[in-house]
Amino acid sequence: LTVSQEPSTCAESVKIAIDAGYRHFDGAFVYYNEHEVGQAIWEKIAEGKVKREEIFYCGKLWNTCHPPELVRPTLEKTLKILQLDYVDLYIIELPMAFKPGDAIYPRDENGKYIYHETNLCATWEALEACKDAGLAKSIGVSNFNRRQLEMILNKPGLKHKPVSNQVECHPYFTQPKLLEFCRQHDIVIVGYSPLGTSRDETWVNVSSPPLLKDPVLNAIGEKYNKTAAQVALRFSIQRGVVVIPKSFHPQRIKENFQIFDFSLTDKEMKDIEALNKNTRYPYSK
Repeated sequence: LTVSQEPSTCAESVKIAIDAGYRHFDGAFVYYNEHEVGQAIWEKIAEGKVKREEIFYCGKLWNTCHPPELVRPTLEKTLKILQLDYVDLYIIELPMAFKPGDAIYPRDENGKYIYHETNLCATWEALEACKDAGLAKSIGVSNFNRRQLEMILNKPGLKHKPVSNQVECHPYFTQPKLLEFCRQHDIVIVGYSPLGTSRDETWVNVSSPPLLKDPVLNAIGEKYNKTAAQVALRFSIQRGVVVIPKSFHPQRIKENFQIFDFSLTDKEMKDIEALNKNTRYPYSK
């Protein structure tokens, strides 16, 4: 479950999800809700519903924290907020950097983002040190393309390769080449926006077609008495893509988990693969 929603709804969503069977929670310091996520997890541990070692928490290194000397303090801050001794996965959120400092989105006087030179290999070495120190069980990346992955994989003295690459992945953007490259290197693809994306016009171009209205997904859903969302999620996991759907509606959180009692046929998988438009959901900005 992606936990990028408002702090006010986040804790309840996490608790509902744990009760429904979810154990993988995808968070980030930049979501401003790690305190609520940690609180919800600890409440469920106190209830005896789940043990810490059954929870898989992914944290992210934000763009302003790429300099190697900032990596461990940033992770330690996340751990303190979550009240955890370690995260299960810590990833570089984007392969680009913003100017370090207190501003999460630093801008100049013209409102343009202030970027910062980044050395991904040096940042990666700092993540390796966090893993060696026991602060992160595994380390990975997000939004990396093949060239950026190869930069890490071919780094002299590499100690730990990325275990995962979190990228946009859904029936309209299936990422076949990147998926194949990652398979060859035992890197798991974690697909965000596996249901397409929200229709929030502050950041999404709402003229883009809504995935969940797709007639192919809905027709297959009718056959199995499943929703288009459940079919889209099932499609991804049958391809070996880990899915992290986002929802704060209790019923949808539960529905999104109910995808293990049916399988798509080879033909249905091919029909859904054919929906690929090879374009990301366009941002409105």
